[in-house]
Amino acid sequence: MIKTVEYLDGIVRMIDQTRLPLEEVFVDCATINDVANAIKTMVVRGAPAIGVSAAMGVSLGAESIQADRFESFYSELEKKCLPLAKSRPTAVNLAWGIERMKRVARESKSLTIPELKKRLKQEAINICKEDIECNMAMGNFGQTLIKDGSTVLTHCNAGALATAGFGTALGVIRAAVNAGKKIDVLADETRPFLQGARLTVWELMQDNIPVKLITDNMSGFFMRNKQVDAVVVGADRIASNGDVANKIGTYMVAVMAQKHNIPFYVAAPISTLDLSLSSGDEIPIEQRSGDEVACLNNKRITPEGAKIAHPAFDITPNDLVTAIITDRGIAQQSYSTSLKKLAEQ
Repeated sequence: MIKTVEYLDGIVRMIDQTRLPLEEVFVDCATINDVANAIKTMVVRGAPAIGVSAAMGVSLGAESIQADRFESFYSELEKKCLPLAKSRPTAVNLAWGIERMKRVARESKSLTIPELKKRLKQEAINICKEDIECNMAMGNFGQTLIKDGSTVLTHCNAGALATAGFGTALGVIRAAVNAGKKIDVLADETRPFLQGARLTVWELMQDNIPVKLITDNMSGFFMRNKQVDAVVVGADRIASNGDVANKIGTYMVAVMAQKHNIPFYVAAPISTLDLSLSSGDEIPIEQRSGDEVACLNNKRITPEGAKIAHPAFDITPNDLVTAIITDRGIAQQSYSTSLKKLAEQ
């Protein structure tokens, strides 16, 4: 299994996803700011992986604090978490991972400072293990929706590289294959960062799962020609009504899927739910550098001075979503009721 991120002695090691598939290079983060920078620059990406990395980053931050009382320790920890919390705005797992670590710190304030640091490190390791277990549970639920012999379209990368391991959308595909089903995959390239072309295709080839790469503007062609049986994507944040924030381009895929009566499934852990938001209109959309659109492999492909827009995510309204697959079960309309019920389990 791919180790997207792991906590070693004094460092958080990540596979550099900006270098895949041409190079398998690992980045060692020694400080909380190193982790924040790795998240911001997309060395690590994918909502669950960001949440796990953030938790490990908080532990690194805690290790560097010199304090003899809980109050001063916690005050310093909160300060160290601020840049980390701002590293990427859309994925709710980032805030979830940080807040869980801070809550554990508060609940453990009776410990000595050295004991508290050990407790936080263990919590970060637990979060990593839990993520893999959640993904496997999600995969087992989701594979029941995928028929033997299906061709599944996926957008962006929601695989082991987007999580601590196994994956969300690709976890559903892996679980279907593990259940003995014959599955073929169409992977959107996912401009401008090419997560589909670089990461999804690489992962599936590693697992010997049949995959074909298509450009982002080809999905409608394959749907119209009845070469897609289901769509499975991940999510970076899901509002209480089932509106889904995912990589830019997801909304177009969902519209085309509905037009052609193809089920559109979203796979995401409970930690990706944000029940405090009534709809996707309240989800912040990260605006990234125009250079990422203007350049390909560090070479400019558009005229100097051209105006560029680069929203990194879009919102897929809940009426386009056939089902939301979580680690606690499958939610269907009405999502306001079904998601809340799963979250309360």
